[in-house]
Amino acid sequence: MQAVMETLFDLVYLTTVITLGVKMIRGSGGSREVLLFGIMAVTLGAGDAFHLVPRAWALCTAGLDAFPQALGAGKFITSLTMTVFYVLLYHVWRLRYRVQGRRGLTAAVYALAALRAGLCLLPHNDWLSPDAPLSWGIWRNLPFAALGLVVIVLFYRSAREHGDRAFRHMWLTIVLSFAFYIPVVLFADAVPLIGMLMIPKTCAYVWTVLIGYRDWRAHRTA
Repeated sequence: MQAVMETLFDLVYLTTVITLGVKMIRGSGGSREVLLFGIMAVTLGAGDAFHLVPRAWALCTAGLDAFPQALGAGKFITSLTMTVFYVLLYHVWRLRYRVQGRRGLTAAVYALAALRAGLCLLPHNDWLSPDAPLSWGIWRNLPFAALGLVVIVLFYRSAREHGDRAFRHMWLTIVLSFAFYIPVVLFADAVPLIGMLMIPKTCAYVWTVLIGYRDWRAHRTA
């Protein structure tokens, strides 16, 4: 039952975010914000596919324990693409609120992203092992959480300052995604049931994409 339900959920998720992203890219009409948001959505879906497709295959065949290398490699790629996702979201913020300058902020965002990517690339993560060390899962997620916090604060403040109703909940979607993700990183190995939190975490990312998509549709049909 888990195999069927989880596979269907992942299929709907990947299809949804990639389809919405492609629609925004094709219909951007010269809007850099819409184009970038669409690229961001496709990056999210395509990156997660590297982890979710092998996981679905494993669940529907010999089980997760039989595919540690494929699952580990997929998790590694997803870790990198999620970092890119947040950098793109930062630039969506800059475009949407017409932010000029702030080179120090941009440098900080890229520094956190580079640190996260660098930590992911270190062999200490032992991605392909079924017993990858928890300590490195924590280390590589520290700059990732910091990057997410920066984006949360930026969207929260800017949406309030500009009375941006369409994006007023963008910050909340990111808060929820991390709130569900962090317990999985810390405790899922000891308590596998906690891994179920990845479902609402995924829903939070769908909400993120829907915010941009609905705003684009509203302006396109206005």
